[in-house]
Amino acid sequence: MVEKYGVVFFWDEEYKGYVAEAVGLPGCFSQGKTMEEAIENIKDAIKGYLYVEQKNKRLLDYTVPKNYFLGEVSVG
Repeated sequence: MVEKYGVVFFWDEEYKGYVAEAVGLPGCFSQGKTMEEAIENIKDAIKGYLYVEQKNKRLLDYTVPKNYFLGEVSVG
């Protein structure tokens, strides 16, 4: 069964690439010089994160948003 996880991507000017954060998985970040690389890297990071949590018998006691949207608003 394929699980879906929310991921936020943003451009990091200093790194000159994309940073990816897995929503709901504290500390689960990755990056890549291209969007495609960042996507593959965050997939690996999520798999590793979940493996470690399971191996250490830690229950994931927070909710991982599976249906969400990302938007922006202008204020002022």
